[in-house]
Amino acid sequence: MRTSSLPSPVRVLVVEDDDTIGRHLETGLRGNGYAPTWSRTGRSALAEATHTAYDVLLLDLGLPDVDGLDVARMLRARFPEQLIVILTARTDDIDIVVGLDAGADDYLVKPFSMTVLLARLRAHLRRRSVAPPAQEPIRLGDLLLDIPARRCSARDVEVELRPKEFELLAVLAQHVGEAVSRETLMADVWDENWFGSTKTLDVTMAGLRRRLADASAATGATALPLITTLRGHGYRLEPPPAP
Repeated sequence: MRTSSLPSPVRVLVVEDDDTIGRHLETGLRGNGYAPTWSRTGRSALAEATHTAYDVLLLDLGLPDVDGLDVARMLRARFPEQLIVILTARTDDIDIVVGLDAGADDYLVKPFSMTVLLARLRAHLRRRSVAPPAQEPIRLGDLLLDIPARRCSARDVEVELRPKEFELLAVLAQHVGEAVSRETLMADVWDENWFGSTKTLDVTMAGLRRRLADASAATGATALPLITTLRGHGYRLEPPPAP
C-alpha cells in the first residue's frame, strides 16, 4: 500500500536507464528542492510507485525491460491523479500522440534543458494545487459535472476521466454553447506558456469524446452534451436537447 499522498518536498520518481541522464536529473531535481528517486527499469519503477506516493513520474520510453508506454498505462490505471511526464528521444508526431494517449500529461523530447523541465513541472504542480472557487455542480441533461469535487457522472453513474480530460470538459462546460478557441483551451488546461505540439489537445479531446460515448452506451444516457469541432478555431460544447 502507498504511503500518504502529497508529501513535501515534491516527490519525483525518475525512470531512466541512461546513467548520464539519470544522474543529471537526480542531481538537478534535488538541487531545486525536489525529492527524486531514480529507477533504471520499468519493473523497479512499478514496484516503487506501488509502495510510495509520488507526485510526479518522469518516464523514459526506451527502457530495457518494459516498454515505457506500458508503464505509463499501468500507472495511469492504478493512480489516475498521477502526474506523468514522458521523456523521449522519439520525435515523430505519432510517437508523441501514442504517449499522450497512454496517459501522459506532458512530454519532453531529448535533449532538453533542466530549466525547461523545471518550468513545466512548476506549471503542472501550480495548476493542481490551486483550489477551485466555490461552485455549484453543472448539469447538462444526463451529465453532472462537479468541478470542485472533480467528479463527472451520467445518470448518477461515475464517468472516469483522466485529469486533463476532466479539466478540458470543465472549461467547455463553463462556456456551454460558446466557441472556445484552441489557444484558450491550451492556456486554461495546460499552461499559458505552452510551446509543445497542440496535438496534446487533439489527443485529449479524442479521449474525452470516447469516454462520453462509452458512458452513454453503458448507462443509456441519451441527453448528453456533444463536442463540436470548429475548424480553424476550436471547439464548442453543445447543450443536450430539451426533453
